[in-house]
Amino acid sequence: MEIKIVRNVLAANAELAGTIRERTRAHDILLINLMSSPGSGKTTLLEKVIPLLKNKGVRTAVIEGDITTTMDAERLAPLDIPVAQINTEPFGGDCHLGAEVILPALGNFDLSRLDLVFIENVGNLVCPAEFDTGADLNLVVLSVTEGEDKPLKYPLMFRVCQLAVISKTDLLPYLGLDLNRLKSNLAHVNPQLPILELSAVKMVGLAELVDWIGRNLKK
Repeated sequence: MEIKIVRNVLAANAELAGTIRERTRAHDILLINLMSSPGSGKTTLLEKVIPLLKNKGVRTAVIEGDITTTMDAERLAPLDIPVAQINTEPFGGDCHLGAEVILPALGNFDLSRLDLVFIENVGNLVCPAEFDTGADLNLVVLSVTEGEDKPLKYPLMFRVCQLAVISKTDLLPYLGLDLNRLKSNLAHVNPQLPILELSAVKMVGLAELVDWIGRNLKK
């Protein structure tokens, strides 16, 4: 009976994800689901990359997910873009965003005035990978402080993504991380997964990320 319940939940989520895709495609909007562990640098990445996108005329909004607080949304406020906050604590403190909360969050935006929407998912390498958000692309951020083993421990996350960003590379001189081993582990889990090395602090890799986003924009 439990297996049946889980399947029903995932089926309902998949149906709503399909509705999200219909809505974003009707407006030629690219929806990117940004996932990672807590503290990997998702919000910092958005703080740095969104102004670069704005300079190219890309109209961007963010759906900000967290269990509680609006701290990350407040950090994005100076960018002067639409931001919709989702806190999961009122309905159980879910460690992921599912399509059932993404769909109403999109209703906060004038979709006719957007080209791109980021979903900053709840920090977690497990649950967010299991739930379809209706996104066109999944992007995982993995910081060099997390070690080389994470792709092997949490393979689904790296299998459902279309890009892996290795963040905080400016810290490599101070760590014992084997970058080649990390890349090898990523390739072992998903040989087709593109990898981008990035330091938001040093502004390294941001132009490449903007180019990747630009190649996937729908208008």
